[in-house]
Amino acid sequence: MTPSKIKLHKQSKTLELHFAAQAFHLSAEFLRVHSPSAEVKGHGPGQEVLQAGKIDVGFTGIEAVGNYAIKLIFDDGHDSGIFSWSYLYDLCQNHDAYWQAYLDKLDAAQLSRDANTSVVKLLDPK
Repeated sequence: MTPSKIKLHKQSKTLELHFAAQAFHLSAEFLRVHSPSAEVKGHGPGQEVLQAGKIDVGFTGIEAVGNYAIKLIFDDGHDSGIFSWSYLYDLCQNHDAYWQAYLDKLDAAQLSRDANTSVVKLLDPK
């Protein structure tokens, strides 16, 4: 499905996408941690790299990639992810589940969304 409208909002750090009659707003953080790049996804199953400390990430730009995708340029220097229309639509449709899974992975890895925060799990005193 091809979006009928795409708007990059630098100040609010969101990407606005319209698919048919539905409008979606995806945060820069969400898109950065779900980038389809090899840096994030790896080169195969099990090679994913959990992205932490991206709560403040924003956009510096957006570029069309043919008629099938966009490249988002993030202010942390990441610019290698090519977001196809089908991948963006999937992110829109499954946002809540993907976001919760990401938060669960951060928690399990004792990592934080905030680059300036460390997470420590205390041992159960029993």
